Amino acid sequence: MSDTAVRSRKTSAPRLPLTGILRLKSPAETWYKPALSVVVASAVPNLLLYSLDRLDLVMYTMAGSLCALYGHNLPYARRAHTVVRVVLGMVAGLAVSLVTASLTDSVAVLIAVGAVLAAVQKTFCDATRIGPPGHVIFTFVSSAALFTPQEPGRIPGHLGLALAAGAFAWLITVGPALRRREGPERRATARALDAAAAYAAAPGDRTRHAAAAAVQAAWQSLLAAGRPTPVRQALERLVVHAERALATTSAGPSRAAGPSGGADPAELARWAARTRGRGPVPAPPPAPGTVEQLFGIDAERSGRRNRRGRREARARFLRALAPGSPVLPVAYRTLTGCALAGYVSYALGVGRPYWAIVTAAAVYQPNATQSWSRALQRVFGNLVGVLVFAAVIPVARLSPLALVLCVLFFNFAAEALITRNYWLGSVAVTPMALLVVEFAGAHPAWELISDRALDTLVGAAAGLLAVFAVPNRRAGGRVEKALTATAEARAGAERVLAAPAADALALEAARRRLTSSLVELRDASDIAAGEWWQRALPEEDMLAAEQAGHRTLAATAQRQGLITLPPANGAV
Repeated sequence: MSDTAVRSRKTSAPRLPLTGILRLKSPAETWYKPALSVVVASAVPNLLLYSLDRLDLVMYTMAGSLCALYGHNLPYARRAHTVVRVVLGMVAGLAVSLVTASLTDSVAVLIAVGAVLAAVQKTFCDATRIGPPGHVIFTFVSSAALFTPQEPGRIPGHLGLALAAGAFAWLITVGPALRRREGPERRATARALDAAAAYAAAPGDRTRHAAAAAVQAAWQSLLAAGRPTPVRQALERLVVHAERALATTSAGPSRAAGPSGGADPAELARWAARTRGRGPVPAPPPAPGTVEQLFGIDAERSGRRNRRGRREARARFLRALAPGSPVLPVAYRTLTGCALAGYVSYALGVGRPYWAIVTAAAVYQPNATQSWSRALQRVFGNLVGVLVFAAVIPVARLSPLALVLCVLFFNFAAEALITRNYWLGSVAVTPMALLVVEFAGAHPAWELISDRALDTLVGAAAGLLAVFAVPNRRAGGRVEKALTATAEARAGAERVLAAPAADALALEAARRRLTSSLVELRDASDIAAGEWWQRALPEEDMLAAEQAGHRTLAATAQRQGLITLPPANGAV
């Protein structure tokens, strides 16, 4: 299509920010859920080992306990499957590390294996889009285990401890389903209503994308939740209201004709607050077109339950690992940066440079600009964190129980603070990681502090060097693919609209496909805009594609009865 043609541009490099990197944000809505989960999941095995006088085994149970950090934004049905995979992945990485440590004490070999593991973990986490905290927890556990002396005969028992702790973490993460099984879906729906209210109050490209992404996430949450319940059906009707508000505002105040309440920001915000609460889900009158739209959602849900849906999920995962995927250059960065960090740190005198590997792995974000910001945040947070450790270590060494309680406190603090800014969470992560070393025996505090500071500086520097040495040129290719997909989705929607009697199911499927492609286009362009050394983005083409796509969405919404446009503007 002419309005989405991709034209070559000269290469460009993004600006690397120096201001605002340490600015604090509002805490995440559910910050306390992973914080409390990891504390409970860690406290029980840690206190059990304390009672048995075997705190030297804490590292292995912690591998399983940290799995409680994952999946908190997912519906419980999906969360149960996801955390099982996290536990199995964590134990697999731990097994490789323990076997390697039992076979060799060559630091050069251990660094190489640690870098490969970090790259594999980064690749799989990106391919599955597992969400925060991502690959860093896996790399932290496997890298620490690599540099812990190991005897082959004890490996099965250590892996058994990790599996047992992981099973308990699984119970912690899915247990709330017994009390409020639609909680994640309610929060996703509330976020969609809030985002739609923000867009209705202040229309713009950013608020529109945020609203579209939130609505898309709400539908994904409801579709992944399993069979519909009365509460989920009420939530679906609310998401339709959010979509209608988005479509009405996109059409413009002079073109929208439906009831004004559909795009009233205050009303949407009130519904969001009530949905997020513990009371009944709001039940406003159904928006126009609700029956047809929910019919399409039911059909999609049915498709996800059959084999075709599972085949499509596997195909998406394999495409993310196939040659040409934008995930792979980031994996090469991780391999290069982690290996370089480990070897440089070792050359500078650090005997167990696992923290340099972890620091380098933590640097890698979707693009160069975000990786730059993360590196600065990591360095600042870790350096402050070692000062906190210096202040806390006398208290932690008062007794084994004091050490356990200090680790639990910093576990909670890390998850409570990290959503404000990554550096603030690192301030708590650093003393927690250093205190874990104390379970195997006391070490000179100054040695721990100096090694950790050196590892931090080396890891961040090596990580950034790999970012700029291994450019991700495929990020621009992802934009081109997203432009093509958007053009195809728009053409498909127009074909359905052109039919004299459009099938309601086909209309809903076409609209959802176009919505998803527009969200993907904006995400791809945001990532590519911060990447290093690639063709400049086709800004005009993206703008034309988005404008044409939103015009088609408005026409589709009108055909479904969600909004009403004047006859002159009803055709695309």
